[in-house]
Amino acid sequence: MIPASVSDYRTLAQRRLPKFLFEYIDGGAFSESTLRRNESDFEHYRLRQRILRNVDNVDTSTEILGQHVALPLVLAPVGIAGLNARRGEVQAVKAAHGAGVPFCLSTVSACSVEEVAASAPSDFWFQLYMIRDRGFLDAMLERAWAAGCRTLIFTVDMPVPATRYRDIRSGLSGGTALRRKLARASQAMLKPRWAWDVGLWGRPHNLGNIAPILGENAGIDEFWRWMAENFDPRVTWDDMAVIREKWQGKLVIKGILDADDAMAARDTGADGIVISNHGGRQLDGASSSIAALPAISAAVAGDLDILLDSGVRTGVDIVRALALGASGVMIGRPWVYGLAARGERGVADIIDIFAKEMRVAMALTGQQGVAGLTRDILLEE
Repeated sequence: MIPASVSDYRTLAQRRLPKFLFEYIDGGAFSESTLRRNESDFEHYRLRQRILRNVDNVDTSTEILGQHVALPLVLAPVGIAGLNARRGEVQAVKAAHGAGVPFCLSTVSACSVEEVAASAPSDFWFQLYMIRDRGFLDAMLERAWAAGCRTLIFTVDMPVPATRYRDIRSGLSGGTALRRKLARASQAMLKPRWAWDVGLWGRPHNLGNIAPILGENAGIDEFWRWMAENFDPRVTWDDMAVIREKWQGKLVIKGILDADDAMAARDTGADGIVISNHGGRQLDGASSSIAALPAISAAVAGDLDILLDSGVRTGVDIVRALALGASGVMIGRPWVYGLAARGERGVADIIDIFAKEMRVAMALTGQQGVAGLTRDILLEE
């Protein structure tokens, strides 16, 4: 197959990855109803086609959090993404830099923040959870700053981990430790290309940022146990105020679906928010992100930057999100599909697909620049 779309790269990723890794990327919580609505709800917003507008020089560039970007798109933090290709997060940050868009590293990445910084041509963003172990949290803030990160994405929609049935069935998190290990080993044997590229030559297979706590030889099972024990359900807005005081750079709060919470984020001193339901991986039955965007934009537009993730699959989706008030979007699954399929080249291809689709959508709605992407270009059903 010659891949032409995000869905094509999804197919290639499924062919290449062991089942437990693909299902982890692709799946959602419980019945996955929110996962499905994240994509389908974009279709409620049709574009208003306009003609004869001189769109010879369509410009997709803009600013997000004061940073010039070639495209209003950020590679979102994705846990254990680096296991999908050899030292995967390093490859991804290079592709993002080449395309002129930001990359955000997950706390639970395969590559440490220091390893990514050593290979990153420019600064990148860092994502963190509220962890019970405040010593670890403070240390990660210091490590991220020392690595050159100046934008912190703080994820707040995981006070408790959700149940993801696909992960249980695949052996990633279900059954006994022995059954999980046997399931993962047998699946890896069925994917020799991945086993060679990542399984053999992609070592170490630990989680770089957490390795100092878990130990260099800790694997996925130790990671799940640590995360289950360290998510903090007691976290409140007071805790976020403390983070705001400690972090000197830009602070973005990720996991907002309600206008009242968006206003609380603004009042806490956040520079931006991410409207997100964690890609449908947490509260099944929650609103899709695109459905939540209009009310949140009405409440806080102009006060802080609004990013949107969960369900963005095309450049047309970016145009819709910006028309409804977003400053930009974050993509998670799409860039990991590209990484799994073709490494750095695949990530670059995914970004280019979004860029080309966005330019076509802008041209056919009569807009030369991002500033023209307002609600006037939409026909709502």
